[in-house]
Amino acid sequence: MQAVEILERLVGFPSVVGTPNGEIVGWIRHYLQSHGIVATEIAGPEGDRSNLFVTIGPRETPGYILSGHMDVVPAVEGGWSSDPFRLRAEADRLYGRGTTDMKGFLAVVLAAVPALAAARLRRPIHLAFSYDEEAGCRGVPHMIARLPELCAHPLGAIIGEPSGMRAIRAHKGKAAARLTVRGRSGHSSRPDQGLNAIHAMTEVLACASAEAERLTQGPFDLVFEPPYSSLQVGTLKGGQAVNIIPDSCEAEFEARGISGIDPATLLAPLRAMAEALPQRGFQSEWHQLSAYPALSLAADAPLAHLLGELTGIEPLAAVSYGTEAGLFQRAGMDAIICGPGDIARAHRPDEFILASELLACQGMIEALARRCTA
Repeated sequence: MQAVEILERLVGFPSVVGTPNGEIVGWIRHYLQSHGIVATEIAGPEGDRSNLFVTIGPRETPGYILSGHMDVVPAVEGGWSSDPFRLRAEADRLYGRGTTDMKGFLAVVLAAVPALAAARLRRPIHLAFSYDEEAGCRGVPHMIARLPELCAHPLGAIIGEPSGMRAIRAHKGKAAARLTVRGRSGHSSRPDQGLNAIHAMTEVLACASAEAERLTQGPFDLVFEPPYSSLQVGTLKGGQAVNIIPDSCEAEFEARGISGIDPATLLAPLRAMAEALPQRGFQSEWHQLSAYPALSLAADAPLAHLLGELTGIEPLAAVSYGTEAGLFQRAGMDAIICGPGDIARAHRPDEFILASELLACQGMIEALARRCTA
């Protein structure tokens, strides 16, 4: 099957983040089996979602990982010109949810499987397909933990997030958390008899705003835009009616840290304030939603040189969005981002990828295979 045919199949699976992914996993496993390749399915603790790991070539020899996620963001927003889960071709553009982020990369990798299986690879090429990346990289840690028993320590991991086929050496880390504050309801005419959960939450919100402003003063890493860590309040919910004392309020916070900064520590002042609220009669619950580290690959790293040669383009120093690459690096292996498509098209109506971008990615994988057979 050609990459576009495979992409059509993959887009047809509505593998939305946070939902069971058995259908897409089953189809990919069957496709691999049809080419004599056995995939290892690595289930997550949710019980209805799995990662897939594949080795093509000598398992005991260090090789390279081609990594991507099978999940996509929901497609409930307006503005779609056609069914988001049915591939639509229009000239060079291929429309559908996940075409750019990042089933286009998966399709090219899978289309290369027959050639990789037929090649006499001296170094293996591994395929690592994860779940729930869009929820903060929740699936891939379970797969990374199994790598020591699945293969020799890899020489590097190429994460195929949309980068216009220009390799990227660094990205920020991210942590997200949800805070729920519970007070005591009552009639608004008697505030002395209730505990206003929204009022309590505003203190944490003020802390978040102050911390966000403080971070703009540094430390700095000039490869990023903006060149400092950031923090924001992303969602806020609470209250029932204007004349009822609100007994609950919920907010979600996100922090993004430059290299060398643990993003979870950026949320620590907020968590400390939340944990002090029970002293005043409130209940508070702090729940970490996600966390992944920053990526920072040296410009002179062998993997950076390799991707520059494979693509013919000098790697880009950094981007501000995050990927699973930082988790591979934290596990002790070099990692870099390089994939087809443009991140600006992701998470939007009429998401698309260019057929020419798929061809460029195909060229990169073929060049990598030649390196692994030399």
